[in-house]
Amino acid sequence: MANQSVVNEFLLMSFSDDHNVQILHSVMFFIIYLTSLVGNFLVIIGVTLDHQLHNPMYFFLFNLSLVDVCYISTTVPKSIEVSLTNSRLISYFGCVTQIFLVLIFAGEELALLTIMAYDRYVVICHPLRYRLIMDWKACIQMAAASWISNLIHAVLQTALTFSLNFCDQNMIGQFFCDMPPLQKISCSDTNVNQVLIFVIVISVDSFCFTVIIVSYGYIFSTVMKIPSDQGRYKAFSTCAPHLTVFSLFIITAVFSYMRPKSLSSPIVDLLSAVLYTVLPPVLNPIIYSLRNKEIQKAIGKIIVKMKIFLSFQKNYEHKFL
Repeated sequence: MANQSVVNEFLLMSFSDDHNVQILHSVMFFIIYLTSLVGNFLVIIGVTLDHQLHNPMYFFLFNLSLVDVCYISTTVPKSIEVSLTNSRLISYFGCVTQIFLVLIFAGEELALLTIMAYDRYVVICHPLRYRLIMDWKACIQMAAASWISNLIHAVLQTALTFSLNFCDQNMIGQFFCDMPPLQKISCSDTNVNQVLIFVIVISVDSFCFTVIIVSYGYIFSTVMKIPSDQGRYKAFSTCAPHLTVFSLFIITAVFSYMRPKSLSSPIVDLLSAVLYTVLPPVLNPIIYSLRNKEIQKAIGKIIVKMKIFLSFQKNYEHKFL
């Protein structure tokens, strides 16, 4: 250790060394990023302006869209910058910040999906008590508890990761700062660190998975008791968007962090990280918009208002300029 230099910056992995491919990557990532921002902000604005959507389900959907905007903004802009400038450097503090933000927003996404599963359980299994159980006070308390718990969770994992020493090796095998690649390049013994992080992750994630699985167990049991096919379809259709979004998030996360070593390679690691960090924020608003008529109506109203505003602005400019 005495003859090794201390790392104060890291090198992120690029998608290609070819300049043309880097430009192509930056354009594709920009389009994906813009799609995510537009989709999620349409949901956010639609829920905010439409008073019919001021209920617990859409309150948590509002929060989910807000988290998705923050989540994708943590990794994609930096990756675009790397491709455009051909500079893969990220400072030590920048890496700490990126890991912390990825942890808090990914954790909050799972927490919100857990709360939304409980919300679906209450509305289907206890419809007469729904407004009593899921009042605004309870919703705000659950949202606040999820943010606070994920803040603590992110602080603990970030602190554990950067308690390691980083010496000569500073090449991170990923397009953003992530814990597993940093553990690989550390010159410290990472065994204890990995065990502690594993225990924290399992403790938090197992609770969320248990709540979601138990909630849907009760939901399916209740729905199957509904005598009419139309009633069963209507009940299942209210859960379909949430179940699709949750499955997308879990499948991409499991493939990224729990796949066999035989399926691991630099390019596979890179692509799996893209699936995990980019795909959910892009597809979540699309899934909810396609399966939810209320969201479609709210977004339709926004588009109509925008057209009216643009038409008025055009007429104004034509008249006075």
